[in-house]
Amino acid sequence: MIAVRVTLIAAAATASQRRTEFPADEPLDAAGARLARRSALRIKGQDRVLIGPTVAARQTAEALGLAGAIVPALADCDYGRWAGAAFEAVAAAEPEAAAAWLADDTAAPHGGESHRQLKERVGAFLDQVGATLAGHTIMVTQPAVVRAAIVHAIAATPQSFWRIDIAPLSQTMLSRSNDQWRLRAITPAGGQEVEA
Repeated sequence: MIAVRVTLIAAAATASQRRTEFPADEPLDAAGARLARRSALRIKGQDRVLIGPTVAARQTAEALGLAGAIVPALADCDYGRWAGAAFEAVAAAEPEAAAAWLADDTAAPHGGESHRQLKERVGAFLDQVGATLAGHTIMVTQPAVVRAAIVHAIAATPQSFWRIDIAPLSQTMLSRSNDQWRLRAITPAGGQEVEA
Protein backbone atom coordinates (compact mmCIF):
# COMPACT_ATOMS: atom_id res chain seq x y z
CA MET A 1 0.00 0.00 0.00
CA ILE A 2 1.41 3.38 -1.01
CA ALA A 3 0.76 6.56 0.96
CA VAL A 4 -0.92 9.11 -1.29
CA ARG A 5 -1.88 12.73 -0.67
CA VAL A 6 -3.30 15.13 -3.21
CA THR A 7 -3.75 18.86 -2.72
CA LEU A 8 -5.94 20.48 -5.37
CA ILE A 9 -5.49 24.23 -5.65
CA ALA A 10 -8.26 26.10 -7.46
CA ALA A 11 -7.08 28.63 -10.03
CA ALA A 12 -7.32 32.30 -9.11
CA ALA A 13 -10.26 34.34 -10.40
CA THR A 14 -10.87 35.38 -13.98
CA ALA A 15 -13.19 38.06 -15.37
CA SER A 16 -15.80 35.53 -16.54
CA GLN A 17 -15.83 33.89 -13.13
CA ARG A 18 -16.61 37.20 -11.45
CA ARG A 19 -19.41 37.87 -13.97
CA THR A 20 -21.02 34.41 -13.52
CA GLU A 21 -20.21 33.33 -17.04
CA PHE A 22 -19.45 29.86 -18.29
CA PRO A 23 -15.66 29.59 -18.11
CA ALA A 24 -13.64 30.25 -21.21
CA ASP A 25 -9.89 29.69 -21.45
CA GLU A 26 -8.87 33.13 -20.30
CA PRO A 27 -6.15 34.72 -18.18
CA LEU A 28 -6.50 35.72 -14.57
CA ASP A 29 -7.98 39.15 -14.03
CA ALA A 30 -5.81 41.77 -12.32
CA ALA A 31 -7.26 41.14 -8.86
CA GLY A 32 -6.95 37.36 -9.24
CA ALA A 33 -3.32 37.63 -10.32
CA ARG A 34 -2.54 40.00 -7.45
CA LEU A 35 -4.13 37.67 -4.88
CA ALA A 36 -2.31 34.66 -6.34
CA ARG A 37 1.05 36.44 -6.02
CA ARG A 38 0.24 37.42 -2.43
CA SER A 39 -0.78 33.84 -1.68
CA ALA A 40 2.50 32.35 -2.85
CA LEU A 41 2.86 29.06 -1.05
CA ARG A 42 5.68 27.78 1.04
CA ILE A 43 5.78 24.23 -0.20
CA LYS A 44 7.36 21.56 1.94
CA GLY A 45 7.95 18.06 0.72
CA GLN A 46 5.76 17.85 -2.35
CA ASP A 47 6.79 15.10 -4.71
CA ARG A 48 5.30 16.59 -7.87
CA VAL A 49 3.17 19.40 -9.24
CA LEU A 50 0.58 18.80 -11.97
CA ILE A 51 -1.07 21.75 -13.69
CA GLY A 52 -4.23 21.96 -15.76
CA PRO A 53 -3.78 23.27 -19.31
CA THR A 54 -5.95 26.39 -18.97
CA VAL A 55 -4.29 29.79 -19.02
CA ALA A 56 -5.71 30.53 -15.55
CA ALA A 57 -4.28 27.34 -14.03
CA ARG A 58 -0.85 27.92 -15.58
CA GLN A 59 -0.78 31.57 -14.45
CA THR A 60 -1.93 30.60 -10.96
CA ALA A 61 0.82 28.00 -10.63
CA GLU A 62 3.42 30.49 -11.79
CA ALA A 63 2.17 33.16 -9.37
CA LEU A 64 2.27 30.63 -6.53
CA GLY A 65 5.86 29.72 -7.40
CA LEU A 66 4.95 26.20 -8.56
CA ALA A 67 6.50 24.54 -11.59
CA GLY A 68 5.26 21.23 -12.92
CA ALA A 69 3.87 19.18 -15.76
CA ILE A 70 0.85 20.32 -17.77
CA VAL A 71 -1.77 17.54 -17.63
CA PRO A 72 -4.70 17.46 -20.10
CA ALA A 73 -6.79 15.36 -17.67
CA LEU A 74 -6.94 18.43 -15.39
CA ALA A 75 -8.58 20.58 -18.10
CA ASP A 76 -11.71 22.51 -17.20
CA CYS A 77 -15.10 21.19 -18.28
CA ASP A 78 -15.69 21.80 -21.99
CA TYR A 79 -18.69 24.14 -22.07
CA GLY A 80 -18.90 24.07 -25.86
CA ARG A 81 -20.78 26.99 -27.40
CA TRP A 82 -21.71 28.33 -23.94
CA ALA A 83 -18.08 29.11 -23.03
CA GLY A 84 -17.82 32.79 -22.14
CA ALA A 85 -21.61 33.33 -22.12
CA ALA A 86 -23.46 34.59 -19.05
CA PHE A 87 -25.55 31.91 -17.35
CA GLU A 88 -28.55 34.25 -17.18
CA ALA A 89 -28.37 34.88 -20.94
CA VAL A 90 -28.18 31.15 -21.69
CA ALA A 91 -31.06 30.39 -19.31
CA ALA A 92 -33.19 33.11 -20.97
CA ALA A 93 -32.37 32.01 -24.53
CA GLU A 94 -32.42 28.24 -23.93
CA PRO A 95 -34.45 27.58 -20.76
CA GLU A 96 -35.01 23.87 -21.41
CA ALA A 97 -31.36 23.28 -22.26
CA ALA A 98 -30.16 25.14 -19.17
CA ALA A 99 -32.62 23.26 -16.96
CA ALA A 100 -31.52 19.92 -18.42
CA TRP A 101 -27.87 20.80 -17.86
CA LEU A 102 -28.57 21.54 -14.18
CA ALA A 103 -30.79 18.50 -13.56
CA ASP A 104 -29.17 15.74 -15.62
CA ASP A 105 -25.45 15.04 -15.26
CA THR A 106 -25.44 13.33 -18.69
CA ALA A 107 -26.80 16.41 -20.51
CA ALA A 108 -24.48 18.44 -22.71
CA PRO A 109 -26.79 20.75 -24.66
CA HIS A 110 -23.90 23.14 -25.27
CA GLY A 111 -22.14 20.54 -27.41
CA GLY A 112 -19.25 20.13 -24.99
CA GLU A 113 -18.71 17.82 -22.04
CA SER A 114 -21.43 16.63 -19.66
CA HIS A 115 -20.81 16.74 -15.92
CA ARG A 116 -20.77 12.95 -15.87
CA GLN A 117 -18.01 12.95 -18.50
CA LEU A 118 -16.08 15.52 -16.46
CA LYS A 119 -16.43 13.45 -13.27
CA GLU A 120 -15.42 10.24 -15.06
CA ARG A 121 -12.36 11.89 -16.61
CA VAL A 122 -11.23 13.49 -13.35
CA GLY A 123 -12.06 10.39 -11.28
CA ALA A 124 -10.08 8.08 -13.60
CA PHE A 125 -7.08 10.40 -13.44
CA LEU A 126 -7.31 10.74 -9.66
CA ASP A 127 -7.45 6.94 -9.30
CA GLN A 128 -4.46 6.58 -11.63
CA VAL A 129 -2.47 9.02 -9.48
CA GLY A 130 -3.62 7.20 -6.33
CA ALA A 131 -2.57 3.81 -7.67
CA THR A 132 0.79 4.78 -9.14
CA LEU A 133 2.23 7.90 -7.51
CA ALA A 134 3.26 7.68 -3.88
CA GLY A 135 3.72 10.81 -1.82
CA HIS A 136 2.25 14.27 -2.12
CA THR A 137 0.94 15.57 -5.44
CA ILE A 138 -0.16 19.17 -5.87
CA MET A 139 -2.65 19.84 -8.68
CA VAL A 140 -3.50 23.34 -9.86
CA THR A 141 -6.75 23.35 -11.83
CA GLN A 142 -10.19 24.87 -12.29
CA PRO A 143 -12.94 24.85 -9.62
CA ALA A 144 -15.19 22.47 -11.62
CA VAL A 145 -12.36 19.92 -11.72
CA VAL A 146 -11.87 20.24 -7.96
CA ARG A 147 -15.62 19.70 -7.41
CA ALA A 148 -15.53 16.64 -9.67
CA ALA A 149 -12.58 15.25 -7.71
CA ILE A 150 -14.41 15.70 -4.41
CA VAL A 151 -17.58 14.03 -5.73
CA HIS A 152 -15.47 11.10 -6.94
CA ALA A 153 -13.38 10.87 -3.76
CA ILE A 154 -16.34 10.66 -1.40
CA ALA A 155 -18.61 8.73 -3.80
CA ALA A 156 -21.23 11.47 -3.60
CA THR A 157 -24.40 11.63 -5.67
CA PRO A 158 -24.31 13.41 -9.05
CA GLN A 159 -26.36 16.34 -7.68
CA SER A 160 -23.74 16.86 -4.96
CA PHE A 161 -21.60 18.51 -7.63
CA TRP A 162 -23.84 21.60 -7.39
CA ARG A 163 -23.62 21.71 -3.58
CA ILE A 164 -19.88 22.22 -3.38
CA ASP A 165 -18.48 25.74 -3.54
CA ILE A 166 -14.82 26.00 -4.47
CA ALA A 167 -13.37 29.46 -4.05
CA PRO A 168 -10.47 30.70 -6.15
CA LEU A 169 -7.11 29.71 -4.62
CA SER A 170 -8.73 27.38 -2.09
CA GLN A 171 -6.94 24.14 -1.25
CA THR A 172 -8.71 20.78 -1.18
CA MET A 173 -6.76 17.99 0.46
CA LEU A 174 -7.44 14.32 -0.29
CA SER A 175 -5.70 11.20 0.93
CA ARG A 176 -5.91 7.61 -0.24
CA SER A 177 -5.49 4.40 1.71
CA ASN A 178 -6.91 0.91 1.25
CA ASP A 179 -7.94 1.93 -2.28
CA GLN A 180 -10.31 4.57 -0.91
CA TRP A 181 -10.12 8.32 -1.13
CA ARG A 182 -10.86 10.54 1.83
CA LEU A 183 -11.55 14.26 1.97
CA ARG A 184 -9.14 15.67 4.53
CA ALA A 185 -9.88 19.39 4.37
CA ILE A 186 -10.88 22.34 2.26
CA THR A 187 -9.15 25.57 3.20
CA PRO A 188 -9.77 29.05 1.81
CA ALA A 189 -7.22 31.05 -0.13
CA GLY A 190 -4.18 31.72 2.00
CA GLY A 191 -5.54 29.27 4.57
CA GLN A 192 -2.61 27.04 5.46
CA GLU A 193 0.86 26.19 4.39
CA VAL A 194 0.90 23.11 2.19
CA GLU A 195 3.20 20.44 3.56
CA ALA A 196 3.84 16.73 3.16
